[in-house]
Amino acid sequence: MTIERGSRLINRYLIEEILGQGGMGSIYRAVDENLGVQVAVKENLFTSEEYARQFRREAVILANLRHPNLPRVTDHFVIDGQGQYLVMDYIEGEDLRERIDRQGLLSDADTVILGTAVCDALSYLHSRQPQVVHRDIKPGNIKITPAGNVILVDFGLAKVTQGSQVTSTGARAMTPGYSPPEQYGTARTDHRSDIFSLGASLYMALTGALPEDALARAMGQINLTQIRKHNSKVSRRLAAVIEKAMELRPEQRYQTADEFKIALFNTRVITGKRAAKEMTLAPVASGAAAANNYEPAAGSSPSLFSVNNQADQGYLSSGAPPNQTGGASINSASGLPAKNRGLGCWLSAAILLIVVAIIVGASIFQPQLLNQAQRWIPDYIFSIPILASSNTPTASPTPNLEDTSLVAAPDQTATQISSSPTPDSVSETAGITPTQTPTRRPRPTATDTPSPTPIGGGMGQIAFASDLTGLPQIYLMNSDGTAPHQITDMPEGACQPAWSPDGGRLAFIAPCGGNQEIYPGAGIFIINVDGSDLFPLPSIPGGDFDPAWSPDGTKILFTSLRDFNRAQIYEFNLEENSTRSISANFVRDSQPAWSPDGKEIAFVTTRRGPSQIWIMDQNGEEAFLLSRSGSLKDTQPEWSPDSLTIMFTQNEVIGGVPRLVAMRVEEGNLIETRVIREVIPMREAAYSPDGAWIAFESWPEGSNHDIYIMTPNGNGRQRLTDADGFEFDPAWRP
Repeated sequence: MTIERGSRLINRYLIEEILGQGGMGSIYRAVDENLGVQVAVKENLFTSEEYARQFRREAVILANLRHPNLPRVTDHFVIDGQGQYLVMDYIEGEDLRERIDRQGLLSDADTVILGTAVCDALSYLHSRQPQVVHRDIKPGNIKITPAGNVILVDFGLAKVTQGSQVTSTGARAMTPGYSPPEQYGTARTDHRSDIFSLGASLYMALTGALPEDALARAMGQINLTQIRKHNSKVSRRLAAVIEKAMELRPEQRYQTADEFKIALFNTRVITGKRAAKEMTLAPVASGAAAANNYEPAAGSSPSLFSVNNQADQGYLSSGAPPNQTGGASINSASGLPAKNRGLGCWLSAAILLIVVAIIVGASIFQPQLLNQAQRWIPDYIFSIPILASSNTPTASPTPNLEDTSLVAAPDQTATQISSSPTPDSVSETAGITPTQTPTRRPRPTATDTPSPTPIGGGMGQIAFASDLTGLPQIYLMNSDGTAPHQITDMPEGACQPAWSPDGGRLAFIAPCGGNQEIYPGAGIFIINVDGSDLFPLPSIPGGDFDPAWSPDGTKILFTSLRDFNRAQIYEFNLEENSTRSISANFVRDSQPAWSPDGKEIAFVTTRRGPSQIWIMDQNGEEAFLLSRSGSLKDTQPEWSPDSLTIMFTQNEVIGGVPRLVAMRVEEGNLIETRVIREVIPMREAAYSPDGAWIAFESWPEGSNHDIYIMTPNGNGRQRLTDADGFEFDPAWRP
């Protein structure tokens, strides 16, 4: 029964039009008269008592979803004898089917942008506890807003898994061409069913053709027509990725949405500049033909690690890293053609002079404007590309309280890490509950000076791990990416370098097959920076990893699996040649990090959540919770040199894009702030000794993990390594 236009549901929702109809009901555009906003009302005509009870339970779960690529579910109700209803945000714009009808086939690049946005939404859904599976992904349910954002809509068929119990908000339904064979009843549907449906939707976007029905394919009646037979312009890599997502057997598809997303990025059909921007489609396109497709040519590397002497693709440098080893600066040029750079410089200077004159004149009547200008003008100068290439920021030994950098501004809030307000800040999306007040010891004030760390080898070098020659080994390079050379040659690989405070030795673990969180069977070794005097720390079976040298050089903290295969934190005393446990029993603690004064230890634990950052004293006592990220996973804590900030990696428990997040370590602070706004994978930050820079691992193109540096507030991001290997675990030399 179709609801007529002008009807009201539960005296609140005024029906304006029917947006679509199906066998299970219709979806309507309506006005919420209580709030005065447009909403979408999804109808389900299955009204048995069991369906109604199940619907209420699942609607509550759906109402708690919060993701930028998903609409919010705001209400649910049942009208006896009529139907069940979900109320969601009404998303303006066109769906993918309408976009194809209006504009023609999507280009390879737009297909990847759309696919990765939906993958982000799926990663979020699939990582919920309980897990949510959409089960009805098709072009009609992928909306493109007027601003070009991609939104996955319509949860009328969503399935929620709670333990071994599986429930759905609607009856099982199939959409020929987009539904996987298991959705026809041949097997149990799960998160891989959504991967099939997304692959089929991308197939349609590139070809304009409906994929062959999965059940008919499974019965051997027909085969899937290859994408390039429909559209020969599609990249071979992209076609292969999408066709893998549409494999009949779930175990032969991508096993997670993140895996699918990475594979899409690896097709390299998006230029670096476009990938660096927010992943949106053009709101209005001219012409109906799809754009030409291409695959970038592979570049050659003149040495072991090819140094990228320009800022990260799509970005301009705001300065150069410290370069105290004689290496060349890695500042980029202005990005302007040579003949236009002089004009750009004079234009910028003229604008600056005009602004300064206005400010000075106004300050006669408003003196506080002059103080504001003193903070703003230097930032403006260094944001001018032609000037930024000739200015290197230097860190003052005494924090400058006027600086907006998190490290150098102890009297300012942690929200100043980002160079611009971040509407999707962690504090808004991570389920932080401000009512939970931690009990903490008094924190140092901005005037406190932590004990100095001995300076040895020089802050101009970074140790890291790379599998360029096969298994990972420890390498050392200058902070501008020059002069890389291998330090270790362990037969089963080595990683996790940790510097002694004098910069003369490295602790590391072996064996190491790659970047992991747990290393069963590993042990800790110490080696001189020149590769001499290798020796192991005493160990017992299980696995020792996550080494962290104390600031005074007498102890090494590490994680071990030696007791019941449960991760615990231990301390090895180098002077006494003794080991002791400093973890609480029956919990999983890992990834210890000393505070610069050696009095406290930040670490990762599962004491009250999936993975949180806690702080305890040097004896393992008086532990308290620092990060309160809800269901998000926090790892790899790193103290700033002034002890006032901890930066860490944050992502979903299962999948998701890792981001760098920072918190002020102060009484009552609950604010977690993402260092940059862009959705770019970043993890494992390491501060430079002066706190002016951080090194980290990143793979903005979806593959080719490299070491990057940037300032702690997210500026001046620059790539240091650009080889074919997998580079990770950066550690800045003291």
